[in-house]
Amino acid sequence: MRLLCIIFVLIPAILLGQNEEQKPFSVEVDYFKGSILEHNPDINHLIIDHPTGLIVSYNRKTYGFNAWERRYNYPDWGFTFAYQDLQNPILGEVYGLYGHFNWYFLNRNLMVRIGQGVAYNTNPYHPEDNFINNAYGTSLMSTTMLKVNYVKENLFRGFGIHAGFSIIHYSNANLKAPNNSTNSFVINVGASYLFDHENFPEYVPFEGKQKYSEPVHFNIVLRGGANESDVVGQGQFPFYGLSIFADKKINHKSTFQFGAELFLAEFLKELIYYRSVAFPEQDVLGTEDWKRVGIFIGHELRFNKVAFVSQLGYYVHYPYDFEGRVYNRLGLKRYFGKNEKIFGSVTVKAHGAKAEAVEFGLGIRFKKF
Repeated sequence: MRLLCIIFVLIPAILLGQNEEQKPFSVEVDYFKGSILEHNPDINHLIIDHPTGLIVSYNRKTYGFNAWERRYNYPDWGFTFAYQDLQNPILGEVYGLYGHFNWYFLNRNLMVRIGQGVAYNTNPYHPEDNFINNAYGTSLMSTTMLKVNYVKENLFRGFGIHAGFSIIHYSNANLKAPNNSTNSFVINVGASYLFDHENFPEYVPFEGKQKYSEPVHFNIVLRGGANESDVVGQGQFPFYGLSIFADKKINHKSTFQFGAELFLAEFLKELIYYRSVAFPEQDVLGTEDWKRVGIFIGHELRFNKVAFVSQLGYYVHYPYDFEGRVYNRLGLKRYFGKNEKIFGSVTVKAHGAKAEAVEFGLGIRFKKF
């Protein structure tokens, strides 16, 4: 009888232990060398040598404990630190910190990483001390990394190797002029180490696609930040935005959007006045309406409570011509709470490849009335 009691006590504890999520992780180090791409002729004078640098990454490995991990073929998420010597004292050096996802293909031999973060530049533009640097207007910038590598993990006692190419982008998204930005194409080689590799859990099998959808939801988002026109020294001004849109989630991954939004960017008001005074031949009166209204379609790609946002818009109220009627938005969104009604976002609004602003947003999502 006593033995039976012990068994009944131990069985739930064993089952609970088996259901606890394990948290395997790896660390990798890369060396890279490459070239700054001439995406804009205005930075041609800054490209004089081949940039070099280091990448150090922490990867939290997934194995399908959560359903979203199985749907995406067991990706990694983690953090990356990157150092880049641009091999030009005018551009200086850059230190970047990213959050990233790794996706695997071809029997997990091909890895694609997308990272987004912030970077610090040691020698930005200065009107007296460094006026030649028209690429970086500020020390603090946003940065994006795309890394495509052939990987072989855990080849020998947790050690692995990888090699491939990366594209590293630096820009302050018009927080302050100048902002011509840089894109570096580099070749990277490195090694990795999988900690506690002997006890890596078995992958939970993917159960296959399952039908899932949600009713139409409505969203209200307030956005804001600060930016500057391309006129160096004009000054930074706040901007505000209000977006109202409907969304329809068609499966666990994809949500489609349609809505309208109002833009109040005070830098545009100042730019209109500046051009009316500085360039009278352009027939700018200085009293033109600086408010804009747009409509847009969009898509969200969901990873648990994080989503990658992509939107394409068109100004229906466009009284003053600035960079064209078509605009786009890319960025990240994070849902909060059990019901995921509240969300925050960090996005870049642009006209083609020309960034206008980094937007910080806070919104609410609620079901159709």
